[in-house]
Amino acid sequence: MTILRFITLLLLFLLGGCAGLPEAQTQRVGDRQLEFVAHVRSAPVVVFENGLGARMDWWSKVLPAIQNDASYFAYNRPGYGNSTPAETPRDGAHIVEELRADLRSLGLPPPYVLVGHSLGGLYMQLFARKHPQEVAALILVDSTHPRQLEGSGAMENQSLWVRSALKVLVIGTAKAEFDLIAQTGEQVLGLPTLSGAQVFVLNASGDLQETSAAARFANEKRQDLVHLYPGSKQVWVESGHAIPLEKPEDVVDAIRSALAEARSSQQSPHVP
Repeated sequence: MTILRFITLLLLFLLGGCAGLPEAQTQRVGDRQLEFVAHVRSAPVVVFENGLGARMDWWSKVLPAIQNDASYFAYNRPGYGNSTPAETPRDGAHIVEELRADLRSLGLPPPYVLVGHSLGGLYMQLFARKHPQEVAALILVDSTHPRQLEGSGAMENQSLWVRSALKVLVIGTAKAEFDLIAQTGEQVLGLPTLSGAQVFVLNASGDLQETSAAARFANEKRQDLVHLYPGSKQVWVESGHAIPLEKPEDVVDAIRSALAEARSSQQSPHVP
């Protein structure tokens, strides 16, 4: 996704929002308040991570479709919704460990099917590489690439309008996360790639017709992401960047495939 497309999407979200999650709750976890929704049914637990500036409402069309099939956990990162802002840096390493602590505190053990959209996909890549023993599958939904803000994607190569819009729209926690995207990307690439678990790479095909240098760069990163995970399954979705809202059924299909394979592997007899 180009930065311009992100700005447009963020603006629409701020103006209109998404459908709410009536079952959401706020609970004290450790020394802060956490807003989340959890549904316990059967293992493994499906864990959702939101994009930059987004809240868990982005999964409002996905969660009802899997509630009879799976346990799941979706939440607002610190500083979003009713979750207390964190004092720690907003790089992926801190965000991943905070998420793991939340899951442990709520009694949701691994293994997990990790589902991340946009910047949330970058965080889930780090989770999977850092703690592969806790991962049953990784599902990247039009995920940020670890090198997304290099080359034509770098801030210095954006128009004055784009940079001005970012200063206005990306503030608070979102700005703290945005400023550390490159650092998070380095954290991801500094670890071995995930092996021994399924990886699904869902990419939006709706932006492929754009011809600007920034758009070409973004689409190259979409196509390259699958190469970071040998053996992964790439799915092109007829959608814009907001796949969880525009084409939730594609996310649901990937989750169901991941759950079926993970459960099949757990039931298979061990052969020494």
